[in-house]
This record gives sequence, C-alpha cells and structure tokens, in this order.
Amino acid sequence: MPKSPRPKSTAALAAPPAPAARTAYFNRELSWLAFNRRVLEQAQSERHPLLERVRFLAIVSSNLDEFFEIRVAGLMQQVDSGVAESSIDGLSAREQLRRIHSVVASLVEDQYRCWHDQIVPALAEENILIRSSGDLTPAELAWVNTYFREQIYPVLTPLALDQSHPFPQLGNKTLNVAVSLDDPNTPEEEKLVAILPVPRILPRLVAIAPSRNGPQRFIFLSDIIKLCAGELFGGYKILGAFSFRVTRNSDLYIDEEEAENLLKKIEEELRNLRRGAAVRLEIDEGVHDHIFETLCDHLELSQEYVFRLNGPINLLRLSALADLDRPDLKFPTFTPVNASPLRETAHIFDTIRHQDVLLHHPYDSFMPVVDFVEQAARDPQVFAIKQTLYRTSGDSPIVRALIEGARNGKQVTALVELKARFDEANNIQWARQLEEAGVHVVYGLVGHKTHCKLCLVVRLEGRRMKHYAHLGTGNYNPRTARLYTDLSYFTCRPKTTSDVANLFNSLTGFGLDPKFRHLLVAPFNLHHRINELIAREAKNAAEGKPARIIAKMNSLVDKTTIDSLYAASQAGVKIQLIVRGICCLVPGVKGLSENIKVRSIVGRFLEHARIYYFENAHAGEPLIYAGSADWMSRNFFRRVETLFPIEDARLRRWILREMLPIERKDNENARILHANGAYLPPARKPDEPPFSAQAYFIASACQRDAIAKRTTGAETSPAKIKPNPNSSRK
Repeated sequence: MPKSPRPKSTAALAAPPAPAARTAYFNRELSWLAFNRRVLEQAQSERHPLLERVRFLAIVSSNLDEFFEIRVAGLMQQVDSGVAESSIDGLSAREQLRRIHSVVASLVEDQYRCWHDQIVPALAEENILIRSSGDLTPAELAWVNTYFREQIYPVLTPLALDQSHPFPQLGNKTLNVAVSLDDPNTPEEEKLVAILPVPRILPRLVAIAPSRNGPQRFIFLSDIIKLCAGELFGGYKILGAFSFRVTRNSDLYIDEEEAENLLKKIEEELRNLRRGAAVRLEIDEGVHDHIFETLCDHLELSQEYVFRLNGPINLLRLSALADLDRPDLKFPTFTPVNASPLRETAHIFDTIRHQDVLLHHPYDSFMPVVDFVEQAARDPQVFAIKQTLYRTSGDSPIVRALIEGARNGKQVTALVELKARFDEANNIQWARQLEEAGVHVVYGLVGHKTHCKLCLVVRLEGRRMKHYAHLGTGNYNPRTARLYTDLSYFTCRPKTTSDVANLFNSLTGFGLDPKFRHLLVAPFNLHHRINELIAREAKNAAEGKPARIIAKMNSLVDKTTIDSLYAASQAGVKIQLIVRGICCLVPGVKGLSENIKVRSIVGRFLEHARIYYFENAHAGEPLIYAGSADWMSRNFFRRVETLFPIEDARLRRWILREMLPIERKDNENARILHANGAYLPPARKPDEPPFSAQAYFIASACQRDAIAKRTTGAETSPAKIKPNPNSSRK
C-alpha cells in the first residue's frame, strides 16, 4: 500500500492579501448550524405535506447527533488538552463551544415548539393522535398497562445507584429512564435513584390498540415506562421518572501507520465507541435536582452540555410516523425514470462507445449504474473490474455483481473505505464478503479516506483492451440515489479512462507522485489546480476578457481557496456559488467579495452533486468539472477525490443552459446568504410565481420518460426537454 503523498504547494499562485479574520470568514460550526436551521424551516413550512414535515424534524435531530458526536467532541478535546488552535474566523475552541451552545439551545427550543404547536395539532386534524400518559382514556390506559407487562417489563433491567452498585455504562444515544424512589417505611425521604436502560429492540413509538378503523393513536415508549415504572420497584414510592439519553464522542482514532491489520483495528475501536466520553445529555424538563446532579457528576458534564427538553427525547424517532401509510400526507410519489440511452442494458458498452452519457439522480434512475457493473460481471469479453466503495446499501446489488464477476473468473478489485464515518461496521462486512468470493480488497492510501466514486471496466475488443468508466458525485448506493441529487458520467474516452486506470494502480500498488493529465485528483493535484483556475479567471478579468466562475458543492471551508475567490472577485470575476451546507466565505462585502453571490437549496432531495465551471480557463473554452470533492481542506489533502471534465458538447450545454440556470432560478427552496450571515429567501416580484428547481427536474424527467415510451430510440437527452417552469409547482 502506498505511503501518503506530499500535497503540491500552492505557493506559486498569486496570493491575495490576507483579510482580517473576524470579518472575512464565517465560523465553520456556526455555518453548519445555520444549515440545520434551514432544514428546520422545511419542517415549519406548511407548503410541505405533513408527514414530510415530520421527516424533516427527525432529520434535524439526526444532524445534531452527528454534530455533537464529531464536531463538538473535537472542540471539547481541544479545550481539555489546552490546544490553542483557533478557527478560520479567529475563535478559540472555548469561544466556539460557548456560541454553539447558544445557537443549539435556540434551535432545539424552536424544534420542540414546531412539534408541539404545529405538528401535533396538524396530526390530530388528520386522525393521527399523539397521546401522553395524562391523555389516556380508561380503555387506552388498560391497553398500555397490558402492553407494558407483556412486551416491555420482561426486557427491562432496573439498575440501582448506591454504594454497592456502580454507575452503569450507558450506551451512546440509547434511551434511559431515571427513577427517583422512596421507602415509605422510613421516616425520611431517601430519594434513591435507579436507572432503566431501554433496549434498542423496543419500538420508541407505540401504536395504541392498532386498528384499521378510527384514529391512529400513538404513545412514546418513554411515556409508557415512566407511567408503569412502579411495577419494577415493588413496595417503593415513585417520586418521579425522567427519560434521558447521552451522546458520546464517536470519532475513531486509528494510527494507520502502526495498525498491522486495519480491518481488525477498526473493529476494536468500534467496540470501544460505546465508552466514548459524554459530550451531551438530553433529559426531561422538570427532572429532580438530585437526579440531574448525579448524572452530570458521573458523566463529567458541565451544564452547558445539558439540554432539558419539553417533549419526547430524540425526535429522530419520529421517522416511524413519517413512514405511516398515508400517501395523502406525503410528497407525490416519484419513481426515477430510466429514459437515458443506457436503458437498453444489453447494449451498454456499445452505447458508451458511441457517446458519453450523463445521468441526473434521483430524477434519472440509478439502475444503469447497477446494470453497468452487472453487465461487466457477466460479459465474457470483460477481463477486469475495479471499483471504489465508500458507502453502499444493506443488500447492495453492486457488491453482489462484484462477487459474481470474481466467481466468473474476472480480476475484480474493490477499494473499500473502512473509515467511512458511521458506516465502518457495514463496510467491514462487505470487505469480508468480497474477500471470501475472491475479490482483491484494498483500503487505499494510508492516512486518507478513499472518497472518489469510480468504476473501471477492462474489456477485450478485437485484439486490444478497451477501458470503460463510470465516474460519479455520489455513492454506489441505490437507496440514497433516490434521495440525493447526484451526477453519473459514463465514458470510454481514452484520456479520461487512462487517468482512472492510473489512479487505481496508485491506490492498489505504489505511487508517490502519480501524474494525471485530465482528472483532478486529491491529494495530488486538485488543490493546486482549482486555485490555479480561479487565479486564471482573475487574470482574464484584469485583462478585460470574459471571466466567470460557477461552483456547486456541499461545503466551502478551505481558507486558501476562499482567499483566491476573494482575489478573483476584486479583479472583477462574477462568481456564483451554490453551497448547500457550510460556507465560510462572506459574500457581498464591498472591496472584498462584492462580485460573489451564494445560495443554498434545501428541499425534498439532498443536494449532493459537485459541479465547477470556469468560463475562460482553457484557450477561451470553458472548463466544466464534476466529481466527489467539496472545497474543504479535508477533501483537498486528507481524502482521495476526483473531479472529471465534462467534454461532450451536448452534455455541457445541458449543464450550462438548464441544470445550473434552473438551480439559480429557484425561489422556493433556495436561501441567499448575506454578509451578516443570514440566509433569506430570494426577493420575488409581486407577480412572480414560486419556482422549485427540484420540482422542475421531476417534471422534466417525467416528460422525458413519456417521450421515451412513445418513441423507441428517440433522443431523450435532458438538454432537449423544456417543460413549462410554472407547471413544475407541486
């Protein structure tokens, strides 16, 4: 396995003057929280179907969990270790934690207000009733008591807290109930404490007396346990019962240089994660002081990391509500269409040999990607398949196809990223299955995550080997491909596929400084080349030539790249950024970034594609790249990433004339980032109708599908389809 490469220096680029830190950059963590606020706005918005709003509310909680497990945990470690490193905006770790607490407290308060004041009443109007223990009718109470005795009581184990019973090891993000007890036979009130850890196997939202007729009634599992806790402590008086959960540091710490077997080392660390340091305590509002103090003492948490909640612990569990069979309360059903030139699976390689193909997921079906690998596994002319796997689905057809290919005698190589956060256990499972089937499994560069999305097929045609490649912006995961917006690019252009082959050889063998002619590859040439292209646009603008940059990504954090964009703005380059999540660049500041505009789109699908356009970058011909890399230091220097050029004129026209303009036209799900950090809806003229880019692309896909079904063999490129934008409103 090759050693980590030394990244190329960007010192040769013209460096702009360094702006004052506190005015030139937004804080990364606060910017991320602003993104999660935009997700909460989707839950608050009445223009979305009710159960979709419930789902957005659950996503807010899921996002916060990961934020605390990784980002807050890292800042807390900096404080504990005395590390003086400041953020891009000049804040210390301690100051960031202080501001994070203030922002999160407000966010969580609004999240629960949305649940109580908007969602619960709206659910009731739709005959979906959320019961608390005090709301239960006698019949419902009897049913709940029976359910507790039969389904819950047998699997609960009360754990006393006293001198002979040590404080239990509480799992990360598990539900627990703390019970305050008193012995009625003693004159003094002891306020004894016991903890009930709740097994993950129990459903957190329980349907009361399920029936096809009448309203659907639900009660949270924690409410049932608190109501019936007395049955576990015979003879004791229950003074109170309070649900809580602990969030722990969930980052893996792997010294890859010292790990003899990376797979076994990560397995060991995964077993240790449940014992990670506590970074957050969520607990019922009104908890007794002695319980609160006991938990904080044992968890070694100060009160700034404790959130008292007026409502159910862990709103992520609302996903069960969002999955109810109520299509009238969800987005209209949309099935990704298979209307591309690759829909004839038997001729996939013939099609790619004659034209490049670009798919826009989830509007275009992910099936051609699966078909590409499956056809390669079965085609007797295919000799080798090489594939990267970062995250994939539980029952992955891609993994099955690779196994089939190996069993058919092909040389199959899979680069499995064991360190894909929160998917480590799944990827270990895939690695073992692949190895058992005879697939060559490797783990990429030491010290780097393999995040690029590549598949290379080597096929014998006549007397020579020909390369076919799939390059993507998203994971090889059919499930998330229905939820994320991504691009899939198929090509057999020799200059692109030879670079893909070179990259695979570098990752599976040895290569300190591989050369790439057409791909931009991190950690080798990506950072240098991106900043070089930005600088070239600045030079063109200074010389009076056309100069423009359009960039769509998930996150913009890298300081060097932000400074390059500032310099380009000052030179007169018009810069349009579509940044879904974190953006540390401050737009619209006179003399610094007045030519830069930033927008974020948060909607039904998770915007995930990365596209970069440089107008006058190569002999007057615009350059368009797509790929896996955001503009973050981790992507530039600590991950293996690829950006690939889009060279087919037809596909370039679609990106420039439809995809990017449509996203910049969105006035419904888009928010404009202002210099003060506020994300506000785009200004809309009084007679201007609402316009959703995602709804437009759904309508476009349906239109292409209809054309494909009517006209066999007809051209169905997205560039040919122009639906009425106003008709896309759902």
